[in-house]
Amino acid sequence: MSDTAPEALKSTTALPRVTHAKGSYLWDATGKQFIDGSGGPAVYCLGHANDEVNAAVMRQLGQIAHGYRYNFTTTALEELTQIIRNRCGGSLTEMVYVTGGSEAVESCLKIALQYQTAIGQKTRRRFISRERSWHGNTLGALGVSGFAERTVAYEGAFIPSIKLSPANIYRPIAGATAETAAEACAAELEAAILKHGPETIAAFIFEPVVGAAGGCVPAPDGYTRRVRDICSRYGVLMIADEVMCGAGRTGTWRALEHDGVEPDIMSVAKGLAAGYLPLGAAICTSRVWEVIRKRDGAFGTGHTFTGHTAACAAGVAVQTIIARENLLPRVAANGPRLKSWLADAVRGLDAVGDIRGRGHFICAELVANPATKAPFDPDLKLFLKIRAQAMANSLICYPVGGNVDGFAGDIVILAPPYNATDAELTEIVDKAARSIREVLLAEGLA
Repeated sequence: MSDTAPEALKSTTALPRVTHAKGSYLWDATGKQFIDGSGGPAVYCLGHANDEVNAAVMRQLGQIAHGYRYNFTTTALEELTQIIRNRCGGSLTEMVYVTGGSEAVESCLKIALQYQTAIGQKTRRRFISRERSWHGNTLGALGVSGFAERTVAYEGAFIPSIKLSPANIYRPIAGATAETAAEACAAELEAAILKHGPETIAAFIFEPVVGAAGGCVPAPDGYTRRVRDICSRYGVLMIADEVMCGAGRTGTWRALEHDGVEPDIMSVAKGLAAGYLPLGAAICTSRVWEVIRKRDGAFGTGHTFTGHTAACAAGVAVQTIIARENLLPRVAANGPRLKSWLADAVRGLDAVGDIRGRGHFICAELVANPATKAPFDPDLKLFLKIRAQAMANSLICYPVGGNVDGFAGDIVILAPPYNATDAELTEIVDKAARSIREVLLAEGLA
């Protein structure tokens, strides 16, 4: 899941000019201080202006900024590659570096197609994905996205995927309950493969914990194991899009690690270098790589800035700090605390229909009717009003619209830095709840 430009462009007020930041706080040109409750768009997992990361980048720039990947290897690239291998565990050992989430997803799709071609299955050209998903702003990533408001302007210009229902226990697939949603959604995947023919399907791509398009929606218990079995049975590659939920955001380095499942291919980006420099990666198993290596010798996807040396140095520094400070167990343990604190802070607001998420990736979903879960009229633009109110309250959070059908629905995501203190987490939760409450009261909805 990549950046949030579509929402940012809809802001009805002039943006403040940021001048500097440190840790969990930023300041604008007027001197106003903001606490970063969402790591921007769930990127800044170590906060801002970390001296150790900045020093690592500066050292690298003093030596060489960019050793072109197809002429040279570099120490930074090799170190980061080994770190990622260690963090992923299992057989996810080979990777292509890129400069962001959209490119990472694009590379995952291309690796899947290259693999299917290499095994003589060139009829496998189609992808399956889910509604209420977001995979990026490039045309390939847009084609597999299920976020109508963000894709409608480009329809017809990309290859569309076969879309399935979201896997969301708060809004279960038709005919299912929260308890049966996992099996029902897995059965829908298998039915789609059989309907269109396994020989036509290259891969199924999904977010293990859906980000902006759904609002921190974890996969239902048992769902990903069933998906893994189905994909393996029919020769369909399993792609985990972990651009937003991966690199420790949900408390495990791989989000799917929580479910005990390994994909064939995965994307990672936002938390990899924590926003200090643009960096992402498409990672695949040794099985997928060996097929490609024997047939083609190399991945067919790559870019001018693949393995950018300074960006890799930033990634090494960020990941070293996260491991040394043992931040991921803390992030995992904080998940239930954050949800509980937020629930207490919005108590009495019937419009808060659900609070969900995992680790430092928490969401409140607003509903007009808590019994039916009907969303508010999208013309109200509550998410934009909450964003503006939060900024007025000196909080950066991540409200998004359209989580129900692509147009209707309002969610507020909190994705604080992994190293935020308890006092900072409390400030974030309190200001988020206050901002939601003030907007609902101003609109006569509370």
